[in-house]
Formats: sequence, structure tokens, C-alpha cells
Amino acid sequence: MRVNVAIHRDFGVSAIDERLYSAFIEHMGRAIYGGIYDPDHEQADERGFRRDVLALVRDLKIPAIRYPGGNFVSAYNWEDGVGPKDQRPVRLDLAWRCKETNQVGINDFAYWADMAGMEMMLAVNLGSRGLEEARHFLEYVNYPGGTHWSDLRRSHDVPDPYGVRMWCLGNEMDGPWQIGHKEAHEYGRLADETAKAFKAFDATIETVVCGSSNDQMPTYPEWERTVLEECYENVDYISLHKYFGNNGKDTLNFFGKVEETGRYIQAVAGAIDYVKAKKRAKNDVFICFDEWNVWYHDREKDTRRIKEWDWPVAPPLLEESYNFEDALFVACLLNEFIRRSDRVRIACIAQLVNVIAPIRAEKDGPAWRQTIYYPYQMASLYGRGDALQVAVDAPRYDCRVADDVSFLDVAAVHDAKSGIITLFIVNRHLSESADLNVSLTGFAAPKLAEHFVMQGHGLNETNGPDHQDKIAPAPGSGVGVEDGCLRGKLAPLSYHVMRVNVS
Repeated sequence: MRVNVAIHRDFGVSAIDERLYSAFIEHMGRAIYGGIYDPDHEQADERGFRRDVLALVRDLKIPAIRYPGGNFVSAYNWEDGVGPKDQRPVRLDLAWRCKETNQVGINDFAYWADMAGMEMMLAVNLGSRGLEEARHFLEYVNYPGGTHWSDLRRSHDVPDPYGVRMWCLGNEMDGPWQIGHKEAHEYGRLADETAKAFKAFDATIETVVCGSSNDQMPTYPEWERTVLEECYENVDYISLHKYFGNNGKDTLNFFGKVEETGRYIQAVAGAIDYVKAKKRAKNDVFICFDEWNVWYHDREKDTRRIKEWDWPVAPPLLEESYNFEDALFVACLLNEFIRRSDRVRIACIAQLVNVIAPIRAEKDGPAWRQTIYYPYQMASLYGRGDALQVAVDAPRYDCRVADDVSFLDVAAVHDAKSGIITLFIVNRHLSESADLNVSLTGFAAPKLAEHFVMQGHGLNETNGPDHQDKIAPAPGSGVGVEDGCLRGKLAPLSYHVMRVNVS
């Protein structure tokens, strides 16, 4: 199939907020215990965190990480996780029907996040608790000293405040499964009062209010309108969550869910614009897509197990094995976030280690990279700068979730500092190669600097602890610059990262 792509220097989308490539980790399964933290593992450092896991996390260059939940946060007492470890209580976690040992709390996690080079985005419990406990948490984390909660932190050998600027006001409060679930009006009022208190403490704090847990919720998108009408002037972001699967074994329909996600973002952006106009507000609210990933391979089995087990400690849970098809989908979804970076400023892959994660950590073995690790890494490393508008003329298809879906998925980012345009391209066609022609109007003397490709794998092939690089980016070939255009042939079911020097 023939494909023409047009990119113009002067037609941009937005400067990309680097937090678009953030992550999320929750006290769930083996994400924390047995994931990032395992004092008995041979790779553990002096504080119990695994060095091999940390090395793989660092290689992703993640700017920020959301913690500690997730459903877990809606019945979490943050005070349980501070102070001497031998004095911390063991609690029942109602979200995942497990025991929480509290051996990792805010100060332990802050140490790890600092080691990984990540900024913390903290969530407060607005389910079983409320404004007062959230305010105490903020003071403990961010105030220098001389008050009850800041001096408590100092007594825990943390003399300096963390200066956390991003705060999530609860989690998935639209969901009946959530501990402390609330109606939209009720939650919006609580979020508004909490946001006002946080901004009274520090006007530079950014607050994230809960949007819909997914676009299939019966309350979507009315939830967004109602909540924002209560708190618009005091929040900076509204969160969206969405998980994806191919239960029907229909690859093209699976890929079409990227278009469905675009509609989700567009609808919520519309709700934001409506409320802003109705309230005559001057501030802007953006989208924080702070939970996204493929999650379906073992979902039904894990749901049954949670109902059956008897409050274990850190059991294996949601440990998806990602295949090549999943990697292609993740690449396309990241492209969608780039294309909509004018509205989506923050996005967090959920989660980071073991639990629906790009990194797996074996109990008595190594940490290793799943297939989805690589497109996430490529976007994080090379997707920083200004998102460019991309016009694609390619054959299209219809599927159950979307019509008129292009077989070629493309996003482009211009980094003015390096003089590099990076194109992220997925040929979603099941059997046909794409004869590619990319015009780069307004850019002088383009030259292909690097080309990475993932291709030639069966859709169900996976990586593993003994072959973590089986499905990984390799040097590409068959693409070059001719007459100022980027041209070449892209194999079916392939992912490409092309870096073009235009300086």
C-alpha cells in the first residue's frame, strides 16, 4: 500500500510536557513488595530496594510517578507507613483483599523515587478519610519544620521537606467498587475544599481531580461536568483511566481502540471547555491520563482469585505476560497522547513493576523487560519537544469500535535544541507493506540520523527472563532521504522510530 505523510515546520500541536511519559505504582500484588522492594533478594541495597529493578527503571527516564494508589489509597492511613519499621501496624487492604505490612511508606518510597530520578505525584485518601487527614499528609511531606507534622517527619530522619507539587484528590471516586465511593456532586464538593486547602498552603501546588474510571461508565461524561462545576477554579487537571484488551482476538479492532481513546479525550476536553465557559473562568484545566495499559490476559482469573484467597501478603497478582501485539498497541497509544498533547499533559503507564507492568522481577531471579517496555522507552527518550501536526494519506479500515482507521499510525516530535524530528510509526496492516513517503516542508536538508524497528515477530510472541531482548528495537534499514523526503518500505505489523536531523 502507498502512504503519504505531510509534516510542516510551522504547523504544531503543542509543546509536550515531559510528564506525558510518567508511571504509576500501587501497593498491589508484587508491585512494591517483591517488585521494587525485596530485602531478601541478592540484588537488594542497604534499604531493601532491588538494584536490578532500579537500573531498568532508570533506563526509562521516567519524569514522575504516581503513588500509593490506585484503589489501595481509598482506605489507606499514610501514618501507618512512617516511623520505625518494627512499630508499623499490619492492616487489611480492602481493595485487593490482602495484608499490608507497611514496610514501605512515604519516606521509603521517596528514597527510591529519588534514586530513580523521578518526581513524586502523591494521591490522598478521599474515600474512607477526608480533608483533615489529607492536610496533615501535605504538612508532613512539604513543610520544613516547627509544626507537629513536619517535626514528626524530622524525627523520622528526614530533615528536609520533599516539595511535592502534584497531588491527586482520591482515586476513581466514580466507581462503586471504590472504598468510600461518592456521587459526583458530593465528590466534587470534597475535592474543591481539599484543593482550596492545598493551594492555601502553597499556591504552586497542582491538583488532579478524579474523572471517569473509563469511558464505559454509566455516569460518563456527566461525571466530568458535575465534578468540574464544583471545583473548576481550584484544580489543574482531571484524571482519566482506561485499560485495553483483545478478548475477541481481533487485532484490527484492538488497534482501533486507540481511536476510541481519542474520542474519550476529546469528549472530556469538551466538558472542560463547557464548564470553563459556563463559569467564565480564567484558568485552564488539562487532562492527566494517569492510568493506562493493556490488561486482559489474566484479568478474569485474577478477579476470581481475589475473591477466594484469605488475606495473603503481596501475592502474585495481575502479572500479565505481554506479547508483540501488545507492544504495537502501546506504541500507537503513546502516539495518540503525543497527538493530543495540547490537552493531555500528564500520562502514567499503570503499573511499573510486576503488576500489569513493562518490568518483571523474578522472586529468586533477575528483573527483565517485557515487550511493552521498549515503545514506552522510545517515546520517553525521543518524544520530548514540540508535537507536530501530521497529515496521513493511507488506506483505512472499519472495525467494531471505530470507523475510518488508518493502517498507518504516525506521531512526530521536533526537538529544536537537537535539531531532530522523531517520527513514531506503526504499520498496523496485517499483511501489506507500506511504501512510505514523508514530506518535511519548511525543514532544510533533512538527513536520517537513526532508525529503530521492531518487526518480524508473531503477534503472540513474548519476552521472558532468559530472553528479554527477543522482541526489542533493532537498527532499521531500507529507509532514507530522497529529494528532501523520507522514503522507504515498512513491513506489515512493524514499529519504527526514525530520527531525522533537520538542523
